[in-house]
Amino acid sequence: MVLCCVNILRSSRFCSLSAHLARNFQVCKQAGHHVKKTHFSSHVSCHRTTKSVHLRETPTAPPLLFCSNGRTACFRINLKPTSALHSGPVLTQWGHHFHTSAPLRALPAPLIWLLLKPLQKLVAIILGRSIRKWWLALPANRRQLMREWVRQHRWHLAGGAGVAMVIVALLLLTHLDESPVTGRTRLLVFSREKYMELAALTSEAYMEEFAEMLVPVSDPRHQVVERLVQHLAERNKDIPDVSEVSWSVHVVQSPNVNAFVLPDGKVFIFTGMLDAVADVHQLTIVLGHEMAHAILGHSAEQASLSHVVDLLSLILLTAIWAMCPQDSLALLGQWVQNKLSQLMFSRPFSRKLEAEADQVGLQLAAKACADVRAGPVFWQQMEIRDQLTGEPTFPEWLSTHPSHRNRLTQLDRLIPQALELRESCVCPALPASDPRAVFAKSVRVMLEIAENQGRGGPEGARKPHLPHSPVSVLTGLPASLLSHTALLHSPNVDQEMKGPVPLIASELAAASSVPAPAEGEGSQPVVQSTG
Repeated sequence: MVLCCVNILRSSRFCSLSAHLARNFQVCKQAGHHVKKTHFSSHVSCHRTTKSVHLRETPTAPPLLFCSNGRTACFRINLKPTSALHSGPVLTQWGHHFHTSAPLRALPAPLIWLLLKPLQKLVAIILGRSIRKWWLALPANRRQLMREWVRQHRWHLAGGAGVAMVIVALLLLTHLDESPVTGRTRLLVFSREKYMELAALTSEAYMEEFAEMLVPVSDPRHQVVERLVQHLAERNKDIPDVSEVSWSVHVVQSPNVNAFVLPDGKVFIFTGMLDAVADVHQLTIVLGHEMAHAILGHSAEQASLSHVVDLLSLILLTAIWAMCPQDSLALLGQWVQNKLSQLMFSRPFSRKLEAEADQVGLQLAAKACADVRAGPVFWQQMEIRDQLTGEPTFPEWLSTHPSHRNRLTQLDRLIPQALELRESCVCPALPASDPRAVFAKSVRVMLEIAENQGRGGPEGARKPHLPHSPVSVLTGLPASLLSHTALLHSPNVDQEMKGPVPLIASELAAASSVPAPAEGEGSQPVVQSTG
């Protein structure tokens, strides 16, 4: 008995063909047998299992061609002939399972880039510094000769730089893609499939980080968000990127006014955000905005642009460390280069993606029959909240997000189009009172009260405050939602969104809308809570 090693062809399974298996085997020396090459034909059959293959001899089975993932398969064979017609060795039954090693999965390309990003900058710094030291160590005559050589070959060098720029441009053009909803042309160096692998790792990290802060599934707040997310997904299932994702909700107990959705459909929303919204319509618009980020693949798009900018910045970083006479000046130049890169590329592009998510999120909410007029009101609330809490405000060009004022202005411009889309989806009629007018009147009443309190003396000279506490909204909003959504069952809606569909938000208009205060009711202003 000898052990034969066969290099198996690259494929995904063993497959049977009507041809003789004729291969040259390298027979390994074992148990006193000398090493030799032999040629043989055999008739065997194989049965594939999960992680093993049974081999047995059958006289009538057709010959087999073995295919696998490029690994090496080992068989035992008998050297004695089985008949006069077959004088060579024949494969016989081994009697055991044939096992292969588990495939090795490569790390996602975006993760590799994130890990190598600091190393790339370090290599550029070392290279630039080495070039500077080499140049300073050259004698004066050698430097003069180098300058003359560069001057004489300046057109050749310029041509080489131009060719390099053309190659880079062609590489970028081959990675252009179209946005799913808006149809905008964008650059995607990392494919969405590769970024989904990174999203899975990111989800695990967030789940570990928030493990002790997650609100139980039975909590009313979790149930409210869960129902709204599923409602949004159901009403927008005509978008492939919505229907193909399995959406899951995780409510985090934290005062941060924040929410985000990972590309794999995991929704993370903080209880501070639930405090900041005043009704179900605002919450639907916020969730639609975050889901729009995942649908449009903004994370992959932003990482792609950052990757390209970083690679191009390496050339500038090397030049800074090569040309600056001292390390301190090189560090200052690197800091300036980093800030300029953020102000010119990263932050404007991030603001552009946020504005696009506002637009698409409003469309998602409109198709879910939410009162889209509540969108500008939410950002007005956030603006007033920052003023009352003393949050520092920075110019928009220094931020990664548009200012609250610009966001509500943009949403105001999109409201007519969103209302038409909502009407085309056969949604219930909206109440006559516009939330924007109600909120504006409430703010005027609140400011009048604050002004009267300021005239009343030092005791009344204090900042105006919102009448509703976060706790009252936090407990009242989910309770009212649950009482109205328990009996709702939205039917399936086709791509044309034909037929009337019950709306979670519309049936809650009476419970969540804020009535306009009368002129004589100045002592009890009504302002939607911002948490």
